[in-house]
Amino acid sequence: MAQLFQHYWWALLILLALVFYKFVLRFFFGMVIVPEDKVGLVTKKFVLFGEHKELPDGRIIATLGEAGFQAKTLAPGLYFWKWIWQYEITFENFTIIPEGKIGLVLAKDGMEIPTGNILGLRVECDNFQDAEKFLVNGGQRGRQTNYITAGSYRVNTMLFQISITEMVRIQESMVGIVTTLDGQPIEAGNIAGKLVEGHNNFQDFDKFILNGGNRGLQPQVILAGSYNLNPWAIQMEQTPMTEIPIGYVGVVISYIGQEGHDLTGSEFKHGNIVEKGYKGVWLEPLGPGKYPINKYIMKVELVPTTNLVLNWANASSEAHNLDKNLSTITVRSKDGFPFNLDVSQIINVPTTEAPKVIARFGNMINLVSQVLEPTIGNYFRNSAQDSDVIAFLSTRKERQDSAKFHIKKVLDEYNVNAVDTLIGDITPPESLMKTLTDRKIAEEQKVTYDTQKQAQETRQGMEKETAIADMQKEIVSAQQSVEIAERTASTAVKKSEGEAASVKLAVSAEAEATKMRAQAEAIATKARAEAESSAVKLRAAAEAERISLTGNAEAEKILAIGKSTAESYELSVKALGNENFTRYKITEELAKGHIKLIPDILIGGGSDKNGGSALDGLLGLKLMEMMDPKLKGESDKNTKGNKGKTEDSAEKE
Repeated sequence: MAQLFQHYWWALLILLALVFYKFVLRFFFGMVIVPEDKVGLVTKKFVLFGEHKELPDGRIIATLGEAGFQAKTLAPGLYFWKWIWQYEITFENFTIIPEGKIGLVLAKDGMEIPTGNILGLRVECDNFQDAEKFLVNGGQRGRQTNYITAGSYRVNTMLFQISITEMVRIQESMVGIVTTLDGQPIEAGNIAGKLVEGHNNFQDFDKFILNGGNRGLQPQVILAGSYNLNPWAIQMEQTPMTEIPIGYVGVVISYIGQEGHDLTGSEFKHGNIVEKGYKGVWLEPLGPGKYPINKYIMKVELVPTTNLVLNWANASSEAHNLDKNLSTITVRSKDGFPFNLDVSQIINVPTTEAPKVIARFGNMINLVSQVLEPTIGNYFRNSAQDSDVIAFLSTRKERQDSAKFHIKKVLDEYNVNAVDTLIGDITPPESLMKTLTDRKIAEEQKVTYDTQKQAQETRQGMEKETAIADMQKEIVSAQQSVEIAERTASTAVKKSEGEAASVKLAVSAEAEATKMRAQAEAIATKARAEAESSAVKLRAAAEAERISLTGNAEAEKILAIGKSTAESYELSVKALGNENFTRYKITEELAKGHIKLIPDILIGGGSDKNGGSALDGLLGLKLMEMMDPKLKGESDKNTKGNKGKTEDSAEKE
């Protein structure tokens, strides 16, 4: 073992040197090695000869070599003459500020912050990495206006305390309303500080202070984005941007600014309307869109520029809700009946008149409650008292037109256009409605009965016309029958004439007789046809008339037959002569009567001397037939036999 130590003693020395080198080097040479990711914080234990011995009153960080915490730090590297017996070196990690965050700085030493301020102003100190400069250049103790952004810093933590906080992010369609916590007091009579430029949206708060910014509510707002804002200096409130929909304008009421000159003139005495940027109601309203309005220093009143419908009805309200407090109007008529009516009023506020409306009333709700509601309600109450309920219902249109004219005249004085006034449902008392309903039902029943009566009369007329039309068929048929009969008779006449002409050479008298018979038959047929036609007509009109017409027709027939017979006789007489025609007719009549030329019983009328004749014999025979009916039958038989014989003889001839 001893031999081994003798040979390798130097190795032991090297090993010990390696183990205690820091102590040895630090003790004899004051050597300090600061790692690359560390910062060396120096504390001086005592002061040697010729150095400052004590710190000034109130100070805790030494800048001139006094004993205590030293302002100057050791950056990464090699240092000498920091003997262990005089200096204590503490290694601290770098201060790292992550992305999206900022570091707030609290100084533990420095000058006093002036009275009235709460933050220390920025001094040049390499982002708080040079504590000695901070103190020498007048850095102030306490919270600092300045901050450090994302990165790594060699901060003397014996002087500075770092707090990490989030950046401020303003969302889309939002606006940031700023309230500063430090600065000059706001002037008397104002509710917000004055507008200050050059502070980069309050990110450079020192410039805000140096430029005379006021603490408190700020007129400037911050739009969407990310900002490095010191929360010890600024309070941020995010609110939605002011949106003005289509069909509306926004009248701006500014609570800050200088007193502006009234632009409305002497005629308008309900408030000042000023230029943009002044305190008061702005003359120029905002159109549809989104605006970054600071709601604490400005107010935007929405005014609809389209037609606006307001309903005085319990069960109806528009989307704008301006009529949510309006209800059905209850009025009392002249005859003492209370009844309800719904009213709709259509108004329009011109864009150029919107500021005057807001200056006069403050908002649209006040316009409705202070002008429209009493005006319309009182008008219809007064109108109803001049009329009873029935008359009010019957003159609804006239009253609606009158209301439109009256309300338009009133609203013109308030810079509002009255487009139309409409009366909706009218609800009379139930008892009165029952009376009206009963009356109406009675009137309708009367109309119904009259209609039914007219229908019955129409039906009777139709049936009468139908009957006449039906009889017309018979009349036409009868007329046609008459025409047919006439044609038939004419044909028969012509035929008879032809036959008479054909036999005229043989027997002129017989031809003439046949002709006369044909004419007589034609006339008789015609008379019968006319009589039948007249009978059909008379049956349709009345049975009594039919009988009368039938009698006339029979008379005409007899007359026609007699006339034709006379004409026939006259022609026969002309053709045969008087004696021959007489003989012919006697023979014809005997043949028609089936009289025997040679009687079964011959009755003599006396001697020739006494003037007896054949006529006397015939009269005696007729007397016997009347006395003995059997004899009459035998005589008829003989007559028929003789007639047959006579006809046979005639045929032979």
